[in-house]
Amino acid sequence: MYTFNKEERLCSKKLLEKLFHSGSSFLLYPYRIVWLAEKFAADVPAQVVISVSKRKFKKAVERNLIKRRIREIYRLNKSEFLYPYLSKSELQILLAINYIGKDISDYALMEKKLKLALEQLRNLSSKSNEE
Repeated sequence: MYTFNKEERLCSKKLLEKLFHSGSSFLLYPYRIVWLAEKFAADVPAQVVISVSKRKFKKAVERNLIKRRIREIYRLNKSEFLYPYLSKSELQILLAINYIGKDISDYALMEKKLKLALEQLRNLSSKSNEE
């Protein structure tokens, strides 16, 4: 359950374009979350893409550090905050986690905020599923 497989990564250009053109988004500093309830071929409840701005973090080392931290936080918390709800309601979502912070936050703050973002995402997807 604490894995992050290839099927969970959002790589399809068509799905990425659809996500960013017609997806909903919300801000929870230092993240901007873009999501879209969409059926796709994989057997996982969510596919995720993680991005960090090259304009704010010039060095690839810094961008990679932030992406590794976000991936690890997501991997450890998806089974508690997101997957049970999505499996129960038979939803599949596309998810983009954009890091919009101006500096590299410590791990504890990033984890706290991503947990809150996953809870908020669960609540928003339940509202859109009811409609």
